[in-house]
Amino acid sequence: MDMEETVFERPVDLGQISRYMAIEAIQGNRISGRIYEPVLKNIAELKQVFSQTGAIAFFEKQGDGHLVTYGYPSKTRPVRLWVNIILLAATIMTTLFVGALHAGKNPVAHPLNLISGIPFSLGMIMILGSHELAHFLTARRYGVDATPPYFLPVPHPMTGTMGAFIKIRSPVPTRSALVRVGVAGPLVGFLVAIPVSVIGLALSTVKPVPPNGQLLRLGSPLIFEIISRIFHSTPAPGYDVVLHPLAFAGWLGMFVTALNLLPVGQLDGGHIAYAILGRHYRFFSIFIIAALLLMGFFWLGWPFWAFLTTALGLRHPPPLDNITPLTRTDVLLTVLALVVMLLSFTPAPFPGAGF
Repeated sequence: MDMEETVFERPVDLGQISRYMAIEAIQGNRISGRIYEPVLKNIAELKQVFSQTGAIAFFEKQGDGHLVTYGYPSKTRPVRLWVNIILLAATIMTTLFVGALHAGKNPVAHPLNLISGIPFSLGMIMILGSHELAHFLTARRYGVDATPPYFLPVPHPMTGTMGAFIKIRSPVPTRSALVRVGVAGPLVGFLVAIPVSVIGLALSTVKPVPPNGQLLRLGSPLIFEIISRIFHSTPAPGYDVVLHPLAFAGWLGMFVTALNLLPVGQLDGGHIAYAILGRHYRFFSIFIIAALLLMGFFWLGWPFWAFLTTALGLRHPPPLDNITPLTRTDVLLTVLALVVMLLSFTPAPFPGAGF
């Protein structure tokens, strides 16, 4: 944890700390010992002691005792909201352009053809925006300093965007908050992707498969396949469902949900896995990386994601309170996240394709 001194820094009062904790050793900003019973109540009192000095304290178990590490946070720069707005506007334009291409129109030759890209663009912005806003609002609810969503406009001919993200600028207070912030985005994004997929698949049609195989084949997540079969029975040989651009936006929403719920690295699933597994998380991450490499037999993109998550770091920053156990609600939310991942995951999202 990198900390910088601020004008609020004052010496920590060891006398006050000793009222709630039997101090055994002090090494720099690390205090080891045993927090008195009731532990959870005294952790709350210790938080107040440290906050009075402008410090942030991390609490974790150490053998049979406890370790408190504290530091002084640096000032954060104010959010430049105009950057978020420009990136959102640019993403709307790139997804409109790509949406028009998916609708079979050429927006370069006729700029008004961008109107035909509205269904795809609207679906993508709704899914990505709801995902990140859920993270943002949940983080703020638990006192975490988070930025509004940043959209990533990319002139990719398939998506027009690389998604969106928020920046977490302060530690998460508890393991419970880590689960809830991590779950919020994928769950809300998934709930938005379902009606987008329903409407899009209702607008989709069954057509003969071109003999030259120019159509892009997509693997179907379980929930997407179920919705598709409601509107279109199993196509006859030589026929397939040609997705409306809005349905493709829904499919991409499911794909993004599954990617984010991979329990590794700095992904949403990684946050949830760390909150559940604690110190065992790193070994679990290595197992998931190995599984992604093996899934390269289905799609070459999985080894790329294994490399990317490893490059971004498998270590996870701990919450301030790494001692207080998860609640039953947190466990249920974790199970719900697993169900959502299974419903939206497909091992071969682009059969026969590379990245």
